[in-house]
Amino acid sequence: MSFESVDPGEGHSIAAWTAVTIMLLAIAVGTVAFFLALSWLVWASVALLVVGLGVGWALSKVGYGVADTQPHEGH
Repeated sequence: MSFESVDPGEGHSIAAWTAVTIMLLAIAVGTVAFFLALSWLVWASVALLVVGLGVGWALSKVGYGVADTQPHEGH
């Protein structure tokens, strides 16, 4: 018996991967900058974190995100 599964993707999209990659890079740079007491670089990494969030949002709005039109059942 075969049937078609409707899998919403659980965030496996270009938008999600791009946003997470940018934000992980920002956190890594910010951590090293904090350790080295470079306050300007810490704040730059905070800005990069916000940019990553914006990039993920923008990519999802232009069609690179997971369109979840069906409610989850049993999750």
